[in-house]
Amino acid sequence: MPAPSLRELARSLGLSHTTVSEALRDSPRVRPETRKRVLAAARAAGYKHNPLAGALMSEIRRSRAGTFRGVVALLDLDDPDARPKHVHRFHAELSRGARERASELGFKLEPFVIGQRGLTEQRLDTILQSRGIRGVLLLPANNPPDMLGLDWSKYAAIYADYVIERPPLHTVCADHFRSMMTALVRLQRLGYRRPGLVLEQHHDERLLFRWEAAFRAFHEHHDEVEHLKPHIVPAINRETFVPWFKKAKPDVVMCHRSDVVEWMTAAGAEVPKTHGFCCLNVVMSNIPAAGLDLQPRALGARGVEMLIGQLLRNEYGIPDPPSSTSIPAVWVDGPTLRQQGEVPATPADASVV
Repeated sequence: MPAPSLRELARSLGLSHTTVSEALRDSPRVRPETRKRVLAAARAAGYKHNPLAGALMSEIRRSRAGTFRGVVALLDLDDPDARPKHVHRFHAELSRGARERASELGFKLEPFVIGQRGLTEQRLDTILQSRGIRGVLLLPANNPPDMLGLDWSKYAAIYADYVIERPPLHTVCADHFRSMMTALVRLQRLGYRRPGLVLEQHHDERLLFRWEAAFRAFHEHHDEVEHLKPHIVPAINRETFVPWFKKAKPDVVMCHRSDVVEWMTAAGAEVPKTHGFCCLNVVMSNIPAAGLDLQPRALGARGVEMLIGQLLRNEYGIPDPPSSTSIPAVWVDGPTLRQQGEVPATPADASVV
């Protein structure tokens, strides 16, 4: 026997269609005892409320457009104005991919900012519930996010980074381990034999050491490549980089920060004639560079696809267990590495060899 419609459920309870609809949406305008009676009757009758239907009808009435299916929130956990420009580019591309894919699937992506210069969690919770927004895509945060202030029983969510614990949610992120392997294989084929990895400690820890682990594992199984200890520091700057570069003598530097190319040059290197630079995230590079495209637009698009899938399946609350979806990086050729078969020149300053 099919589940009753909303109007049939309302008729059987002797209530108005509006009252039953609001009770199923946990509206505070419905008395608690009435809400309990409606929910009990709905469960007994096998009725499943579609939370997208209310948002759909509301938007159709406003826009008269029949292709709209719902609204999902794009939640920024950091202050966008305080974010460094190179990081801002990555977030912008991720947001763009999410927005484009959401539009293709009939959804509107609406941005919200939370934190010191944005909304409080309580205010955000009120806005999302009052507008019937049940899907949340969280942008990567610089520090471990803590979003336990939201009533997660009412939302489906995806975090667009490696891991979130408060609460544990499904995530979509770059495959950092596989991407590092891709880069090292490419550098080996180009003839580099002394790759040096430069990371900020905070970044390394935030990704649970995936970059570092892949770098060490590669060298464990490739004797033809010399193993240099990764240069992992609290902050990447010229004062710490140049002494390491002169002492370790890498023939190619792997790093997120393209500033190191200038510091390598100041130390006597000529990029790409004598030394190479491989950017671990070319979207964040300030100069044209060879390296890894972590595909932020693809990450945003995949995150939205996963989120909308949860909405259409009426899957809300903290998942048990949470899962992670990863997307490998794409290699990008660039002017900071020599071409296949080129022989490295001798640097003008012998101190760097």
